[in-house]
Order: sequence, then C-alpha cells, then structure tokens
Amino acid sequence: MIAFLDYGAGNVRSVINAIESLGEKVKVVETAEDIVSAERLVFPGVGAFGSMMNILNEKNYVEPLKEYLNSGRPFLGICLGLQALFEGSEEAPGVRGLGFVLGMVKRFDIDLSVPHIGWNGLNIKKPSSIFTGLGGDEKFYFVHSYHVVPEDDGAVLTTTDYGCEFVSSIQLGNIIATQFHPEKSGSSGLKILENFLKTRGEQSIPVKPAQSTRLAKRIIACLDVRTNDQGDLVVTKGDQYDVREKGVVRNFGMPVELARRYYQEGADEITFLNITGFRDFPLEDMPMLEVLRQTSKNVFVPLTIGGGIRDYMDKNGRQYKALEVASEYFRSGADKVSIGSDAVLIVEEYLKTAEKTGQSSIEEISRVYGNQAVVISIDPRRVYVKSPDEVKHQVIETTIPGPNGELYSWYQCTIKGGREGRDLDAITLAQVCEKLGAGEILLNCIDRDGTNLGFDLELINAVSKAVSIPVIASSGAGRVEHFHEVFTRTEAESALAAGIFHRKEVPIAEVKKHLKGKVEIRE
Repeated sequence: MIAFLDYGAGNVRSVINAIESLGEKVKVVETAEDIVSAERLVFPGVGAFGSMMNILNEKNYVEPLKEYLNSGRPFLGICLGLQALFEGSEEAPGVRGLGFVLGMVKRFDIDLSVPHIGWNGLNIKKPSSIFTGLGGDEKFYFVHSYHVVPEDDGAVLTTTDYGCEFVSSIQLGNIIATQFHPEKSGSSGLKILENFLKTRGEQSIPVKPAQSTRLAKRIIACLDVRTNDQGDLVVTKGDQYDVREKGVVRNFGMPVELARRYYQEGADEITFLNITGFRDFPLEDMPMLEVLRQTSKNVFVPLTIGGGIRDYMDKNGRQYKALEVASEYFRSGADKVSIGSDAVLIVEEYLKTAEKTGQSSIEEISRVYGNQAVVISIDPRRVYVKSPDEVKHQVIETTIPGPNGELYSWYQCTIKGGREGRDLDAITLAQVCEKLGAGEILLNCIDRDGTNLGFDLELINAVSKAVSIPVIASSGAGRVEHFHEVFTRTEAESALAAGIFHRKEVPIAEVKKHLKGKVEIRE
C-alpha cells in the first residue's frame, strides 16, 4: 500500500493512475497519522510554493512530514514535492519549507523561455535503484520556473541543462525527489516509478556519454471536442473554424480512444479544446470531465484542456469563478488549462488602467497552480494596412503582400471561436497575458487553419520575440517539412496539429522520423 499525499492542488490523479497501472494500491492521506504510519510515501506537489506550504500548515501536515522524512523510510517527491524539502523559495519570500535539505529554491535567471517546459534529459551523478532498466539517454517531462539549489552536492542525484546546469533530482538514503514528472514521462517515467515502488533494488547507473542535455521540441496532438447533432461527444476539426461539412459535424472518432492512439504513436502532449465551452457551463459538462478522467488512466504525457475557463453564473444564480472551473479540470486529469476568449476580454480591461486587479482568471489560476498551468490560446487573423501609421496596433512588415499589394499587417484577436474580431492585436495580448501570470502561448492563425500551407512563421516570430514564455505554433501544418520549418525558422518550442493527424495524412511517427538528426526530439 502506497501512502499518497494529496494536499488539494493541481493534477495528482495522473500520479495515482500511474501507480495503480503498475499494480500497486494507493491510500490517499487524510490525517497526520496517515503520514506518520506510512511505509512508503509519494508526495506530488503541484502549483505554487506559497500556496502549497500554507495548505500543509493548515492541515497540520508539516511536523508529521518532517518526522516521516527523518525516519528514513522510502519517500518520492515530485516537482513541488522536491522543492518543499528545502528551506524556502524565491517564489514565496518569507514562507518556510520543510527544511529537510539545506538550500533554497531559485527562479531561473537565463536567456531562454521560462517556464522550462518540455522533455529534457538527465546527467546522472551517482548510482540509484530508480535507474534500473534505463539506458541513460531517456527524456523526461519538466514544467517549472524554479529549481532547487542544495548546499551539499552530495544530495544531487541528477542535473539537467537549460541555459544553466540545474539540479533535477536529489537522493538522501531512501528519500528521492525529482523536478521532472515521471507520471507524465511515458514508459521511461513509469519505469522510474516502478523502481521506486519495489521493496529492494540494486544501485545502478546507466552507461551514458558525458554530454549536456537538450530540451526537445514538442509535437502536440490537438483534439477539438464537441457534441454532434446526435448528442455524442466527438473529435472534430474545422476548416478556418467551420466544423461542418455538408451540414454535418465532422467526426474523427471518440476523444479517449484517439488520445490513447496519439500517446502510443509518440505524441509529446495531448490538448483537448472543448469548442462548445463558451456556450455550456463546464461544471455541468460531465462527459468532458469524464474524458479527462478516462484519458489520464492510460495516457502518461501532459494533458491540456481549453474551453469555458471563465466566470459563470448558473441557472440558479450562483456565481462560479474561473478558478473553480479550472480546479475541476485539474482534479479530473488536466495538467494545464487553456484560456481563449476570456483572455482577450481580460486584456482589454487591463489596457484601460494598466493595473492588475488580481481577480482575473489568469491571475487567480496562476497564483494557486503556478504560471506553468496557464496557457493562453490566441486566435488571430491578418489585417493588412498600407502603413504602420494607419493603426495603433503592433504592425509587422510582411513578405506576403495583401490583396492590394500591402506590405504591412497586424494580427487581430478574435473571440467566440473566431466569429468576432476585437480591437486588439495578438502581440499585445501575449505580452499582457505574460504580465498577468500566463506561462505559455498557444498561437493559432485563422487564415492558415485547415489550409495545409504551413505555419504562419511571421506571426510566430513576432510573438516569440515579444514574450519570454514558451510559444506553441498551431494552424496550417500539412507536411512533415512544415514542422522542420517552424522549428528551424522560428523560436517556437512546440508545434501542434490536428486534422492531418486525425486523417492519418501525416502520422506523428513520420514527423519525428523526418526531424530526427535535424531537430532535438523525444524518440
């Protein structure tokens, strides 16, 4: 029986599913005594350091945790569960950690995008039983803005390179903690979990050439989900956001089955976009929540859900905050939430005063769950102008002339599934959302959607240069060459596609085969 410390924040369902898939039973901690009496404890911290420690203190878990750690019994901390072991974090000045490991948690101070999101490798510093059966060149999934800095190098189990060499896991006796997420790292991550769950294991160190690790470019499969005319939840795909063909909603299959297929084919992430979310109240959308629950049982890579992440009032007049909606998605298996139309409205309000309210969905969700949990989905279309002086928006010089030979354009943000344009440009939207706490940008392009003409490189470069958070390129992929193009001619860290994967025109395996040796990928 594995004792599991769920303090109530983020997606821990995937960790439970991963452990149970390995044949173990899980007992969720309900009292301090459950911690003290545990034989083997797993602590998957998700969210923000300050919020986590406040909850641990409120539940009176801090002293029992210290007692357990000092007993030397097996412990596995994941992500924030690693950071909690330290004395404190720059993320929450003045908030004390468990202090089991001397040292602090510090924010990345590098020239690369922060958060560090994606698949990266491990530089192994000493033998450990959790490495049994691994070759040493595997990649694991990271999503964090802060990293631990222990005073004693003897605690360091692995390091990883991302603008600097940082500590990616520690081990002190039976106490092991990782910054990466084994439950989101496919078969390699499951192997690490399996090794931890074993009663005994030989200390081993994989044979691996001495070299630095590299962050992989991510290939993301996107599933647009909605009900069809018969009331079934299906995966569909729009042509410039029109999902109907001959009057009928395009149907590419059931969401759970398709997500499992993409996981098996090597997708680095899965994104669900609930494209009816702006009309329906998500907390009453039980089928979509069930899709997440069922998918997380068999798909051990990150899951993002978008659609309807905003404040709601139900038919009885009760007000629901976007944070409540996001929380339910996280509890059902999502790792990140994607905010679309609501982000446009939030930024419009911000631009009126240039002051944060602390009450927007972006601010509230990032404050509780960390900015790495908030993705902003931007749906812009090109608007051509003869001169940058014609509009107040951020304008780019384009190599794709407009219908009247225009050499300048700006990207107009839209809402409501692209049906309504707003007086706001995509570059400004991305910049303000970063200020408000967003951790990633999903950059669509209505003009390219469904065209198979390739990604809009000018849009991607303009936004990537304007923000310091990762950018996901979306819309327009039609050939394997388009993925190589976007990764070598822009700073995009990920590329997302839908229709070409659904129709099996361009399988994920073919994309990775084409990129191998040219672009860093997870094989």
